[in-house]
Amino acid sequence: MKVLMAAPYGNTLVGGGAYIQLQNTARHLGDYGVEADYFDPWKPLDEHDHDLVHIFSAGSATYGLAMRLTERKIPFVVSPVFFTLRKPRIIRLTRWVESFVGNYVRGVWTDYGYISRICHAGNAVLPNTRAEAHLIQTGMNVDERKIHIIPNGVDERFFRADPSLFVEQHGIRDFILYIGNIGSVRKNTLYLIKALKQIDHPAVIIGETLKNSYAEQCLKEAEKVKNLLILNEMPNDSDMLASAYAACKVFTMPSYFETPSIAALEAGLAGAEIVITQFGGTKEYFRDYGYYVDPHSIQSIRKGIESALNAAKNDDLKLHIYNNYLWKRTAEMTAGVYRKVLQ
Repeated sequence: MKVLMAAPYGNTLVGGGAYIQLQNTARHLGDYGVEADYFDPWKPLDEHDHDLVHIFSAGSATYGLAMRLTERKIPFVVSPVFFTLRKPRIIRLTRWVESFVGNYVRGVWTDYGYISRICHAGNAVLPNTRAEAHLIQTGMNVDERKIHIIPNGVDERFFRADPSLFVEQHGIRDFILYIGNIGSVRKNTLYLIKALKQIDHPAVIIGETLKNSYAEQCLKEAEKVKNLLILNEMPNDSDMLASAYAACKVFTMPSYFETPSIAALEAGLAGAEIVITQFGGTKEYFRDYGYYVDPHSIQSIRKGIESALNAAKNDDLKLHIYNNYLWKRTAEMTAGVYRKVLQ
């Protein structure tokens, strides 16, 4: 079986979870009889070259491709990479308003409209969580028989991560760790830094600093935090990144929502305690092993981190992730959906 993997062009610039998901799914599909190629927009698409197409991330950037595939009757599946804190009824209302206005004014589109059309057109829809599946089914009226929950995964190498490389270079261990962009509002970095200001414990932030006013606020607040080390972004395959995970005591991701945060899975597999937002399907992955916080409350974030710092060391979360969320399992489940679609 040959499958063509496609994603928004900007993914290679911003990286992040969707980009990691695509790459690692493609890398492990070969173990299950699937040859994966990457979509090249400058290369003519011959429907006979591949059995189906897998689109990662539903939205305006992938809508045109999805519609062309539909017109040419080329089967495709879609991993929407979608979540919102809004209720399904708000999604339905927004789509109704879009449809109503569209009867009188051309060119009125919403994100929900793009996502809905792609999911309806696809042969299968592959959300990462039950929460995402619920939004797609009830908010966009997608047939539940088309929906197959495929969990996000993590690279097995983090299970064997060695803390010594990071400790030797930076001289600290058992610290609080956050990995992500500084300047992404959804990541809630400003409230995290304000919470760290109230905790007398070493902390490390690793990530790209975006060029916006929110990032400037974060950096200004970070100057008030003692024992805070800010490091540049590291590639996902970096030995230093894996070592940072293994060297920390607590990994925190108090975003407004996560589905479920590949970085948190990586840190958990390396042995860290996980302090994470309560929104976005995180509890489906981390169960009773994580510490869940309200991202709108600095005090909730602080208390979650302090509880994790005081927790006794054990490998329960590490083994839970190893047994359930490696990329090879994700690839196996994905290949199973491909075969079901082609049947």
